[in-house]
Amino acid sequence: MNDADQDSFAAMRDAVQRFHDKHDFKNRGGEELAYRVALMAEELGEISACITKGKPREALAEECADLLILLIGTAISADFPLERAFWDKMDALMKRSARMVGGRIRVSEFRDS
Repeated sequence: MNDADQDSFAAMRDAVQRFHDKHDFKNRGGEELAYRVALMAEELGEISACITKGKPREALAEECADLLILLIGTAISADFPLERAFWDKMDALMKRSARMVGGRIRVSEFRDS
């Protein structure tokens, strides 16, 4: 597969689908959503450890890839188009305002009290 093909979201989704199929995730509990949430929490902890322990950028990249694979797999498991959800959310985010909160930028749906 060439670099351009590897950069497409469809190619990534197809690769994750092949991984699910290879290991029969659907029939062996690998697509159970609560289980997947636990795996994503574990990966997020590993990402955090990379940053807080000053691990090399390559380790951070590997852990982020693990989380991305789990996110794509969760979309497969829950049967929704992640790419559509991504673009819908980006459209909504682009319409939001930003504020400084605790010295850092925050983009949210702010509710003034």
